[in-house]
Amino acid sequence: MMVGKPTLRTCIKAERDMEEAKQLFKKLKIYSLLDLALIVPTSYNDTTLTPHLEIGKTATLEAKVLQSSVYNGKLRVTFALPAFGNRRLSSLFFRTTPYHYKLFEVGSHHYIQGRLEEYKGYLQMSQPRSVKEIGKVTPKYKTVLKESEIRSLIELYVTEKNLFNEGLDSKEVAALMHIHFPNAIEEVYADGRLKPELLEVLKFIEAYNHLKKLRGKRVDFPAIAALTGEIETFVSGLPFTLTTEQQQVIADIRKDLAREDRAAKRMVVGDVGSGKTMVILAAAVTALPHKSILMAPTSLLALQLYEEAVKHLPESMNVALVMQGHDEGDYCEADLIIGTHALLYKDDLPQAALVMVDEQHRFGTKQRASLEALVNRERSVGSVHRPNHAEQIDRKPHFIQFSATPIPRTQAMMESELVDVSLITTTPFEREVTTKVIGRPEFPQLLAHIQTEIAQNHQVLIVYPLVEESTEIPYQSLEESRGFWEERFEYVYVTHGKDKEKEQVLLDFREKGDILLATTVVEVGISLPRLTLIVIVGAERLGLATLHQLRGRVGRNGLESWCYLFTNTPGNERLQKFTQTTNGFEIAKLDLQFRDSGDIIDGTIQSGQRFKWLDMAEDEAVIKAAKVRLGSLEA
Repeated sequence: MMVGKPTLRTCIKAERDMEEAKQLFKKLKIYSLLDLALIVPTSYNDTTLTPHLEIGKTATLEAKVLQSSVYNGKLRVTFALPAFGNRRLSSLFFRTTPYHYKLFEVGSHHYIQGRLEEYKGYLQMSQPRSVKEIGKVTPKYKTVLKESEIRSLIELYVTEKNLFNEGLDSKEVAALMHIHFPNAIEEVYADGRLKPELLEVLKFIEAYNHLKKLRGKRVDFPAIAALTGEIETFVSGLPFTLTTEQQQVIADIRKDLAREDRAAKRMVVGDVGSGKTMVILAAAVTALPHKSILMAPTSLLALQLYEEAVKHLPESMNVALVMQGHDEGDYCEADLIIGTHALLYKDDLPQAALVMVDEQHRFGTKQRASLEALVNRERSVGSVHRPNHAEQIDRKPHFIQFSATPIPRTQAMMESELVDVSLITTTPFEREVTTKVIGRPEFPQLLAHIQTEIAQNHQVLIVYPLVEESTEIPYQSLEESRGFWEERFEYVYVTHGKDKEKEQVLLDFREKGDILLATTVVEVGISLPRLTLIVIVGAERLGLATLHQLRGRVGRNGLESWCYLFTNTPGNERLQKFTQTTNGFEIAKLDLQFRDSGDIIDGTIQSGQRFKWLDMAEDEAVIKAAKVRLGSLEA
């Protein structure tokens, strides 16, 4: 039989249906077929006839109306149950309409469904509904859409063909079809819970779907230039040997920079004291004879990086510093330009083939936008005309960002779909830091320890939760407590986030201070080589990642050090687990276990992604398998 062409009416209807579907997807805030398939039913309505009467459970029963009467405005109906020896069951209908009186006429047959109860040996079912179709399992969804709308979307789009086209295998397709279109409730639930094998499939599909969307967001551009500067002389001239991981990350970066067809986009995540600065300098040497720019979030950090660069880079390499109201060297002639966001306001900043950013997540929204402009401004300068093509190609500088906030391997695996990721999990030397949870009873011993450290020309940092007094927090503020310390010790320095002089205070403290009272402003910043003791007041109020960054201020030069977590709740499980490890990547995993999964640097998950099935702290193998599948499909 020949099939004719679709009529105009058919085409118009299909187009209208497609537009309606798009609007419904928009309401659901979903962007892929698998997003839709992962909206699983919250429950099911099963109209299979009940084989055994169980009190307190929902039952579907064949019933014949024996009596029907009105009592106090309510309809009372007595049914006989043929499958159970015509045992009687009474029902009371509280919300009645003429439809109910007509429906439940004496002698009529029905299939009724409701919660089965018993009173003095008599079966009861309050407000049962008459079921038209027996032996059907109907999914129920909780979404912003009407039940009929979400069900029609699922029936239209969640098909075996579409799921296979998404790259799922037969087991995964079958699992989703069972979940959305089960023949029996036992296909989905066991002991009232989702079957473990279905849960594992949902975890995989959730990971696979998220990775697939991230991969689709990545846009690559050709580089301004391939960077292949020699680094052996620089590395061999260092007064120490680079760790294996430092060498590996440098190799990864050099491989990126050597490409002209694709500008590097890499994120290097290293724990506190892991030696990221040497990686930064090696990248700058690789960029020669082209220029490179390094941007830091604070003047202190920029100054510190500048000092390290001048100290370790070859003398032939010209380094400049750009900060608000303070420049060192001629940035127009420099090979490496280090600076704060003040770089963004230099109209005559030279073109750089490599742009690096330290602690990018610490920049404000406007600064990030300006930073994006700094990277993208190379478009007009670096555009070239490709033969046989009418359009120009935008060329961009290689871009590397660095972070001292460790992320779990699971997050790194996710993030690597958007940018290339390198982890530095080891440090050049073992840090001896003892971490203890203490309360008010231990304060005298703490005071004695502080005096001992100062007597050895060591420094102490005390971090307070607030600058000024607050009735909401059961701890002293920085301003309330400073008098206590200033009376007992001579060289006490005080600073906080809103202090306009904080950077100068930190510099002065580094040279002359004994005790620094501060807020978390010191979380990332100046290196304090003599700092051996830190006290974090109200430690339970801070995330483990923040506690780890604060603890990272001590023991930077291998001195034996201590971190005291001062709290009114010394039995706090989270703090106790924190004391058992100094590895930032393990702590990042712990942080996930104590809160919702999912904070990935620069907003891919941070902006609100919360996984329903996937456990980011535990499901590393699932994410790895999803990455392998995605890679094999694109190979």
